Amino acid sequence: MLKKLTLIAALTLLPGMAAANDKLDVILEWYVNPDHAPLVVAQQQGYFEDEKLDVTLVPPADPSMVPRMVAAGRADIGVHYQPNLYLDHAAGIDIKRFGTLVSTPLNTLTVMADGPVQSLSDLKGKKIGFSVAGIEEAVVSAMLESTGLSRDDITLVNVNFALTQSLLSGQVDATIGAFRNFELTQMAIEGEEGRAFFPEENGVPVYDELIYVTRSELLDDDRLPRFLDAVEKATIFITNHPDEAWSLFAEAYPDLDDELNRAAFADTVARFAKSPAAFDAGRYQRFGAFMAANGLIEEAPAVSEISVSLAGQ
Repeated sequence: MLKKLTLIAALTLLPGMAAANDKLDVILEWYVNPDHAPLVVAQQQGYFEDEKLDVTLVPPADPSMVPRMVAAGRADIGVHYQPNLYLDHAAGIDIKRFGTLVSTPLNTLTVMADGPVQSLSDLKGKKIGFSVAGIEEAVVSAMLESTGLSRDDITLVNVNFALTQSLLSGQVDATIGAFRNFELTQMAIEGEEGRAFFPEENGVPVYDELIYVTRSELLDDDRLPRFLDAVEKATIFITNHPDEAWSLFAEAYPDLDDELNRAAFADTVARFAKSPAAFDAGRYQRFGAFMAANGLIEEAPAVSEISVSLAGQ
C-alpha cells in the first residue's frame, strides 16, 4: 500500500500531470466590449491562470436572463447592474453582489449639443426616448424634480435600443440610458455633437454601473476571491499601461479594433473599480431607498441581503 501511494505521489510531479485549473464561467451582461477590459486583460496577461483559474467569458443570448442563469447554476458569476439587483431581490432571485467592475454610473440623459435643450429645465414639453422601463423612468423623474419639473412635464417614448438614432433623427428631444463612454463618441463619429446630463449630479444617488454577482451557495467558494484578485491586478495594469492594455484587448477581439471602441476603452479606464472587492454599504443603502421611494420595490432590502464583501479573503 505504501509503495502504491509513493507511486501516485511521484506521478503527480511528472510534467504534464499537474492538476487542472478550477473552471469558472462568467456570463456577461452584453456582448464583449471595453466595459469588460479587466476581464479580457486578466485572461491575456495570465492573471487568471496565476490564480489557478480557467475562466470562460460568455456573452448572453438574452441579457435579461443573466441573473436567473446565475441563480440556477448555469453560470458561476454574472456581470450585472446595481440598480437591477434590487428588482431581482424583490422577485426572489437568489443572487448577491460580491465585487464591482465599473464603480461609477455610465448612464446619461443625452441631448443634441446645439438643440433646444441646454439645461434640464428646457425639457418641459419635450420627448425623451428610453429603452428599459422602470429604472430609467425613475431616473428621469428624479432628474426632472431636481430642476423643478415633474414626470407630467415630459413624454416618454420607447425607442427600444435605438437611442442614438432616435435622437439624431429628431424622433425625440433627449434620451435616457445612453452610456457616456459610448454614445457620445458614436454621435461624434457620425458628425454630431451631444451633450450629457449626469444622473448622479442631478438628484440620483451614485451607484455602481456594473457589478459581479453569484448565488448564495457559492459565496464561500475560494474561486471568487481569487477571481477578484486577478481582476484587480488587471485593472491596475490597465490604469498604469492603458495603451498596452488596449493592444491586448484588440488582440483578443480584433473585430472591436475600431475608432468607437478605442475611444470607449480610453473613456472607461478611470471608471473601473481599482479594488473590485471593496464595498460601500452606504451607497447600496441609499440607492435601495431611492428605488423604494420611486415605487420600483416595496421596501429597501437590508444591504446584507443583496451584497457581501470578500475583501481580505
